[in-house]
Amino acid sequence: MTRELKRVTVVVILMFATLLVSTTIIQFFQAGNLADDARNARTIYASYDTERGPILVDGQPIAVSVPTTDEFKYQRTYPQGALYSAVTGYYTLGQGSSQLEQAMNDYLSGTSNSQFLDYLNRLVTGQNPQGASIETTIDPVVQQAAYDALGDQQGAVIAIEPSTGKILAMVSKPDYDPNALAVHDSQQVLDTYETLLGADGDPLINKTINDLNPPGSTFKIVTTAAALQNAGLGIDHTEPNLARLPLPGSDSTVSNSGGGTCGGGDTTTIQTAFVLSCNIPMAELGMEIGEGALGDMAKAFGFGTDLSVPMDVSQSVYPRGLDDAQVALSAFGQGSDVATPIQIAMLSAAVANGGKLMTPTLVDEIRAPDLSVLQSFEAKEFSTPLTSVTASTLSQLMVEAVESGAATNARIDGVSVAGKTGTAENGEGDPYTLWFTGFAPADNPRVAVAVVVENGGGLGQSGSGNQVAAPIAQRVLEAVLSK
Repeated sequence: MTRELKRVTVVVILMFATLLVSTTIIQFFQAGNLADDARNARTIYASYDTERGPILVDGQPIAVSVPTTDEFKYQRTYPQGALYSAVTGYYTLGQGSSQLEQAMNDYLSGTSNSQFLDYLNRLVTGQNPQGASIETTIDPVVQQAAYDALGDQQGAVIAIEPSTGKILAMVSKPDYDPNALAVHDSQQVLDTYETLLGADGDPLINKTINDLNPPGSTFKIVTTAAALQNAGLGIDHTEPNLARLPLPGSDSTVSNSGGGTCGGGDTTTIQTAFVLSCNIPMAELGMEIGEGALGDMAKAFGFGTDLSVPMDVSQSVYPRGLDDAQVALSAFGQGSDVATPIQIAMLSAAVANGGKLMTPTLVDEIRAPDLSVLQSFEAKEFSTPLTSVTASTLSQLMVEAVESGAATNARIDGVSVAGKTGTAENGEGDPYTLWFTGFAPADNPRVAVAVVVENGGGLGQSGSGNQVAAPIAQRVLEAVLSK
């Protein structure tokens, strides 16, 4: 009898222990995941009991909660819808959220640690719970200019203030109207969501931070920086001036745009190769300085590094373990190189800022409902990939590229513009990806920009970065300079 009682006691103790462990896991370790689960009806209803804080641009709401007469107390609305969809994202009934709505949810919903006492006070005093407001760094004039300039093209535009890292414009297309996902009809939300998921061009993806493309000749900024700084070469360093370069251990060859040599003569300089955006001398240069120098410089600029703006940014990739042929391709942004537009904008921003790269951000200030400041923007250094001398030399080369080289469509009368184009291949028969990155004014930079146009800009393999992407960037730069 005693033995049986002991067995029962052990079983009961084990059951209680199991219950205790599972409860602890649910209440403490899985609480966040369960709260964020789109299927959690209780959490969904509770979230609509709070007046969600607004997202602001220059003090004006681009996302705001308004009272309703249905079972949900508030509905999220987006006054300018598609224009800011890459910034706000969406806040849905049952399909979660994205972009700032997701990244800043704790503050917007009033559930952050710094808002806990205010939340309790409002409950005790009978006031409606309210979330904090998020003031963004976006400049409405620059955002509108970027949106209009990109037009119906599939791609992205991002503009950054080099001295601070503030993001002035963030546009991704194709876009969508987040109001269609904010309605209080769960079936309608699901239908809209599934339609957008299946739409051409992936409108729900923020292409400025989460879409990866081969960077093409914009990567020559990295290669040239590595040659000047890591390998100690000068811009007058020469490489053989060939019309076709056989890749080591391969039947493939590299050619320049247009199929000829890089200027006249038997050799060509780094300066000429950069300004005219020649592939062969850059491939030769890459093999000369090696994968290590290229990879180290790419990493210093942010490739392969985690970044949050505060939305998580997909890592741009410069691969390692390459053979000579792969290094040659990587040196002019082909092979396995891939990058986001924000990463390419960071290349220009570092050059513009004298070699110091500031951490990009979308959030300028967070304010409680009583307007007290919970958090304000502080410029933070991300890295210092370049010395001031290297940055100055690269700036000079980028100015030459716009004035008389391969980026002339970014020129602005009376303004010194620095820039670099890119025309990236995606596979046999596939349309090119077209790029431009640069900054202005070159002697006192106020803005750095990156533009990517996918699907060849509708021109297949006949378009170029200078033809399609540079004029878009020019309009964005002009918008900043005209303020």
